[in-house]
This record gives sequence, structure tokens and C-alpha cells, in this order.
Amino acid sequence: MTHFYGWRIVAACMLANFLGNAFGLFGVGVYLKVLSDLRGWPVGQLSGGITLFLMVSAVLSLPVGKTISRHGPKPIVLLGAVTMAAGVLGIGFAGTVAQAWLAFAVMGIGWASLSAAAMAAMIAPWFEKHQGRAVSLAAMGASMGGIVGVPVLLFAVAQAGLAPTMIAAAVAIVAALVPIAIFVMKRAPDELGLFPDGATGTSAKANDVPAWTVREAASTPALWSVIVAFSIGMFVQVGFLTHQVSILSTELSPELVSVAASTTAIVALAARLLLASIVDGIDQRLFSFILLLLAAAVYGTLAVFPNVWVLLAGCGVFGLTMSNVTILSAIIVRREFGAASFGPVFGFASSIIQVATALGPSFYGVLRELSGGYQLPLAIAAGLDVVAAIVVWSVDGRQRFRRPF
Repeated sequence: MTHFYGWRIVAACMLANFLGNAFGLFGVGVYLKVLSDLRGWPVGQLSGGITLFLMVSAVLSLPVGKTISRHGPKPIVLLGAVTMAAGVLGIGFAGTVAQAWLAFAVMGIGWASLSAAAMAAMIAPWFEKHQGRAVSLAAMGASMGGIVGVPVLLFAVAQAGLAPTMIAAAVAIVAALVPIAIFVMKRAPDELGLFPDGATGTSAKANDVPAWTVREAASTPALWSVIVAFSIGMFVQVGFLTHQVSILSTELSPELVSVAASTTAIVALAARLLLASIVDGIDQRLFSFILLLLAAAVYGTLAVFPNVWVLLAGCGVFGLTMSNVTILSAIIVRREFGAASFGPVFGFASSIIQVATALGPSFYGVLRELSGGYQLPLAIAAGLDVVAAIVVWSVDGRQRFRRPF
């Protein structure tokens, strides 16, 4: 297993996910704060740009999944590298809110191509027995992106300015991802004469699962319970994440903001390592139920007790839930619908989840403007996550859903 080429694909996906999240999902929270401070632009208006970033990613989730299934990961990683680099350059030189929105939209193309969902589709053909571990390990790049991305971006902007920082980020993205796309990324094991997990031909055939069409999958309660639960969970989670710097800044110094944001990502990394070690042997729906309830407790506590120590502790617990809620939808769909169907089926599910996710930043931003603080959106987020937990557990996760004949 150690020498199986699939683990090189996992490592490449981890790096792509790292860059996509450091300068994309985690980075947008920094851009929100920096552009508001430097340009004097309202947070509410800029939050709309982040919603556009997520909406573009949502619209592209299905075609990205289909493209990976049909043509392999190479064109998608190249597209992600170019558009993410162009988007961060646009942030650096934006002179109006409209130009910032355009930059966020271009970054959305990049994030759709480098997100955990795209990485899961790239990995799906390579593993069967170890698919949960492989996807979880690759998704650790997102956590590392948060650990490094937020403090480095904040420090670099403070020391060198916004435009030079964004130029350096764009160069790093292209220099790292273009060679990986060209020389490392392969479509599937059979391209190299291999089988999933490095298995023999006999054992690989034993794991074959009939392919589902998107229409067939969309007729099952299994898929819709995942879509609804994780649409809600990601809606409140990404909304919180993109506003985290602003939420923390109400009570914490800039230094403590960086510490808290990094703590979130460090705990998320540890939680993802734990998930990678156990995910293939647990009831993934029950685990999701527990994490969503824990996230609800975090949001509710922050709404009621928004003081320094609660904010710091809350960010740590949020990290425990954040990393795994992000990736569990992909792992559940991969387990219940198989590798052959994963690209288009999860692309369909992910497109809906991402549309809901895209509304999260504006949800927090608008309610903050209306209520004068973050207590109201945090309280509503807590209630919504309770609903999400119930929905994901509403379908028996121990049942193996089979293609209808």
C-alpha cells in the first residue's frame, strides 16, 4: 500500500487543497477584513462578493465532477491554478467593490477546481477499501491552509501591503500546481496497469459496484438526506468561517485574532487526522450527527457568551467540527454509491450544497448589519445545525443502498 501510486495522487490533492483553501476559502475572510479596513467598503457589500465566490463554485461543482470522471484531474487542476491566481491578483488591485466582486467570482472557479469535493472526485477511482482514509488525508490540506493562510496573509499585508502580497500568492499558486497537474495527476489506476488500493485483479473485481445515474441517485432518500443536512451544516459553517476574523476582532487584539484563527485550523488538522484513522470503520452518519450537534453548541455558546475566553475556546471546538463536516458528505456518498458514480452523483449533491453554502456569508453579514452584532446570526445558526443533525441521522447509515434494477 505504501508504494501504490494512488498515495501520490493523495499527496498532490493535499497540496492543491492546501493552496485552494489558504488563498480561497480561508483567504476570503482575510480579504473581507483587509478590503473593509483599507478601502472603507461596507462589510455587508463585500460579503455579497464572497457569496458570489461560493455561488460560482456551486454552479461549477457538477461540471467539474463530470470532467474529472471523463477526462481525469489534469485539466481541472490547471484551470484551478490559473483562475485562483488570477482571482487573488484581482483582489490585490481592486479599486471598486464591483472589481472585488469580479475577483471573488474568478476565485470561485479556482476553488471549485481545488476544493475538497474536487479532490474527492480525483481520488475516488484509486481507492475502495481505504477510500475514507485517502479522502480525509487529502483534505488535511484544507486544515493546513487555514493554519498557514490566515496568519501569513495578515502578516504579509501588514508588512508589504495588499498588492505585493497578492502578487506573491499568485506566483506561488501557479509555480506549485502547474507541474503537479502535468507530471503527477493521472485519471485512474488502469492508466498505469493498476487496480484500486494496489489490489490484484481478482480482489479488485470483487469490489465492483454497479454505477448509478444522477437521476437514479436523486430518487433515493439516502442522497437527499446528505444534501439537506450538509447544505444546512455548510451554510452556517462557511458563513461563520468567512466572518470569523470580523467576529473575533470585536473582542480580541489582532495578535489574538491570528492565534484564534490558527487554533481553529490546528484543531481541524488534528480532527482530520483522527477521522482518517477511523473513518472506514465507523457509522459515518452517526459521526456526522454528533459533529453537527457539537457545532450547534459552539454557535449557541458564542451567541450568549461573546467574551475573550469563550471566543478562543469556541474557535478550538469549531475546528474540531469544521474539518470533518466539510468532507463527510463526500465520504458518505462515496461509500453508499460507489466509485464509478461518485463524480457525477456527488457533483450533483455538491452543487446544491454549495448553493446553500454560498448564502452563508451574506446571511451573517446582513443580520450583523440589521441587528448591530453577530449574536442573532450565531443563535439562528445553532438551531439550524440541530435540524441538520436530525436529517443526516434520519436515514439508516448502516444500510447499503444499491442501484435499482
